[in-house]
Amino acid sequence: MSVLFRNFAFRYIIMNKRYALFFDIDGTLVSFKTHEIPPSTILALTQAKANGHRVYIATGRPPIIITNLGAIEHLIDGYITTNGALCFVGKEIVTCQPIAKSDVLTIVADSKAKGYSLIVVGRRDVAVLDPTGDVDRIFRQMLAVKNLDKAAPLEVVLEQDILQLTPFIPADYEPQLMARMPQCIAGRWHPEFTDITADGADKGKGILAIARHDGLDPGQTIAFGDGGNDTSMIRGAGIGIAMGNAIDALKQQADYITTSVDDDGILLALRHFNII
Repeated sequence: MSVLFRNFAFRYIIMNKRYALFFDIDGTLVSFKTHEIPPSTILALTQAKANGHRVYIATGRPPIIITNLGAIEHLIDGYITTNGALCFVGKEIVTCQPIAKSDVLTIVADSKAKGYSLIVVGRRDVAVLDPTGDVDRIFRQMLAVKNLDKAAPLEVVLEQDILQLTPFIPADYEPQLMARMPQCIAGRWHPEFTDITADGADKGKGILAIARHDGLDPGQTIAFGDGGNDTSMIRGAGIGIAMGNAIDALKQQADYITTSVDDDGILLALRHFNII
């Protein structure tokens, strides 16, 4: 068999595999600079879908504030939200892992006592405690997040299962707080806040749950991310890809590093792996 034929055969096999592609939103699909999905990314995902691959979202955002995916919404097969605490395909819930109420009350009390901002994500609604204005400054002004004006009163949200807590605390205080919440884990993708979920709820486990539900081979999953809360899926996917704008710690865990979200990173990576 000639070298040319072997190379052709290998490329044929790779191109005819069907992969499940998992994408973080902020800093991966959506630019921090423009707050939009770059045209090259829309083109890449459209081609990947046409080639028979599946497209999933893997985000720390709760569903109520996933408002920036209109250009690719028709391509999406399922969602990992709130860092893996709530995963769904269509209207079917794949997994839902709430935080223990004792841990929820611990952080709400701590937030009120110390005066820091806190987002409380319930199964249906979101409550926002923003005494410092940090939620408004970062989420609305810097990240262009919509729908936080639809926040519900805290007492209403506390009657629901709580899927995620986002305290606006410095990194050096995080270990002290987490020591008082033994049934939880934290993932930080922004220097000014961290996302807290139930222990056992992360993006990596979300990928496995979606794979089981949709009959996918976990070895044929590809994950894209840029932040600390993407670590579990970058490590756990068949192929973990860090964006060029990713934090250094995530790049060290990745199988491949592409260019930034603003420099056609997803398009180039999908071409590199012969997905498109």
